[in-house]
Amino acid sequence: MKIAQDPTPFHHEHELLDFPHVVAELGYEHIQLTPHKDLVPFFRHPRADDQLVRSLKKACADAGVGIASLLPVQRWSSPDEWARQGAVRNWKRLIQIAVDLDVRVIGTEFSGRPDRQEESEAAFYRSMEELLPIIEREGIDLLIDPHPDDFVEDGLEAIRVIRGLNSTSVGMVYVACHTFHMGQPMREIMRAGKDLIRLVHVADTMDHHASHGLRYISNPPGNAARVHQHLRIGAGDVDWDDFFGGLAEIGFLDNPDAVMCNSVFAEDENADEMARYQLTTMNQYIATHTPKGHQ
Repeated sequence: MKIAQDPTPFHHEHELLDFPHVVAELGYEHIQLTPHKDLVPFFRHPRADDQLVRSLKKACADAGVGIASLLPVQRWSSPDEWARQGAVRNWKRLIQIAVDLDVRVIGTEFSGRPDRQEESEAAFYRSMEELLPIIEREGIDLLIDPHPDDFVEDGLEAIRVIRGLNSTSVGMVYVACHTFHMGQPMREIMRAGKDLIRLVHVADTMDHHASHGLRYISNPPGNAARVHQHLRIGAGDVDWDDFFGGLAEIGFLDNPDAVMCNSVFAEDENADEMARYQLTTMNQYIATHTPKGHQ
């Protein structure tokens, strides 16, 4: 299993080509490249040309850091056809960037609308009719997160939608801090997803269902806003023994191709210390839940 750092907390103080060195200094051997203005911005066409891609690849090699995964977010499930078509064009370029970087794992979101579920699902499958042959041809492992405020937020339903593609090239991202939006107990989702779960994001969050739904109050009452955080391990309500125990049960911790990514965004002012804390704590939980002889 690869442990990666998401460089988002360092976007404000460092340039794109600095990230590999920053990650290496923090003790990580891998990086997950997330939306960035110079690489692949949120919802936009990739900005990187071939020269920048080569420079980024070299920066990683010089720092001794592998690129474990690429994480773009595009509106490929938009019920608005102009946005869906634009996202498909964007996807074709970013897949090429991944291939040129020797990255074979891409994590993403469904990126549809919860208030237009049927239309969004139809748009998702329509996009995949065009993209899946490319993904399979290039040997990409495409992994999808049922993100809060998406057309599929429920963990088990996400598994059903993914299996509906009938492709071993597509799987699931389990994001720990989305746990309380996914509808079922963590272990139940992991057991159901098992072979599909090949990328996890590690960050804590508060249970917004606590106190009979009054832990967070937003106005007007009953609005559709989703609430979650990306906190350091132990700062929220996620059961981390259950999380790591579930990953051990489904064989994730023993999978050399699986990726575990630190995904804390709540401590930019303390990002270095936070990243080191996360790495140490993840390794402690992994050691606790990995049988002797398999470490």
